[in-house]
Amino acid sequence: MTSDEEQKFDIAIIGAGIAGASAGAELAKGSQVVLLEMESQPGYHTTGRSAAVFAPVYGPAPIRALTRASAGFYGAPPKGFSEHLLLKQRDTLMIAREDQLDILDEHIADVSKQTPVSRLTGDDLIATNPLLKPGYAVAGMLDAGGSDIDVHALHQGYLRQFRDAGGTILNKLCVTGLNREGDTWVISTTGEKIYAPIVVNAAGAWADEVGQLAEAEKIGLVPKRRTALIVAAPDGVEVDNIALTADINEEFYMKPDAGRLLISPADETPSPACDAQPEELDIAICIDKIETAFDLSVRRIENKWAGLRSFVDDGCPVVGYSRTQEGFFWLAGQGGYGIQSAPALSRFAASQVLGEKAPQDILDCDFNPSDVSPKRI
Repeated sequence: MTSDEEQKFDIAIIGAGIAGASAGAELAKGSQVVLLEMESQPGYHTTGRSAAVFAPVYGPAPIRALTRASAGFYGAPPKGFSEHLLLKQRDTLMIAREDQLDILDEHIADVSKQTPVSRLTGDDLIATNPLLKPGYAVAGMLDAGGSDIDVHALHQGYLRQFRDAGGTILNKLCVTGLNREGDTWVISTTGEKIYAPIVVNAAGAWADEVGQLAEAEKIGLVPKRRTALIVAAPDGVEVDNIALTADINEEFYMKPDAGRLLISPADETPSPACDAQPEELDIAICIDKIETAFDLSVRRIENKWAGLRSFVDDGCPVVGYSRTQEGFFWLAGQGGYGIQSAPALSRFAASQVLGEKAPQDILDCDFNPSDVSPKRI
């Protein structure tokens, strides 16, 4: 074990999922930074279970702004960031039943201010996803600017950047205590003590628990379980190029996955922070919703899993210094949007940690920092 003297850093980040890894990569460019991960490898929980898409029409307004501000990174990542393309083009189709048309049209009016979208009906709707059951959906919103995200490549790219900048990753260390001594945080763990004047709380579903260790304010974070299944495509149907198709109220979604179909009931069941597992009831609800909306009969489930997406009341992230504890920085509540918004959110978070002005290109995407500030909670 190394000595306490050697465990002093400028910034300690708790959690090495996409939020912690991306912020760490930005902060390590000019600071001594440590990433503390409780699992044996980063990304075990939400990040490693995400079926992420880059969808500028997806999420509340601050997330959509951060997603637009992330487009440049995804289109042209830094040299050496990844050997693989981060994005693969994938249309996004939001569908509506007759009783959902007002919601669809309101959403189109909102997102079309920044993102070009099309309203589809009839044959155009079916052509976009031939698996749609005739008569189920009467209209839809098509965003042709979406993409699948290679989550593993993105996460590993940030971890590589972090290490190359001199960052330190300590795995299998669970934080058990946070105490402020003078101008330094003393971070007690299951392994050793870490010292840093700034702590960034990127602990995902555990973020409010970490906040309580620091005696910071509660942000009302609620982890919510989401279930996903992989099933076979119908015989003779080529699905690789169909749109990701979701209910306008996000009651379910379907997307191609390597010649198969990834389906979800888009469940948001409150859960304690844990190693989430799929529940049989959610699996049954998923199959019922998908078979109701699509010409698909699920005979066998090839794979199934669940992950936790964590939200505060307004569904927007919490990014900024605590109102009650000096040097304690919140980077939490990304919900289901943490992957697609990571490039911009990490840059914004790093600017705030360092007391710098928010990057202008992010502000130019109609992003308002007060929308994510802990002061709003």
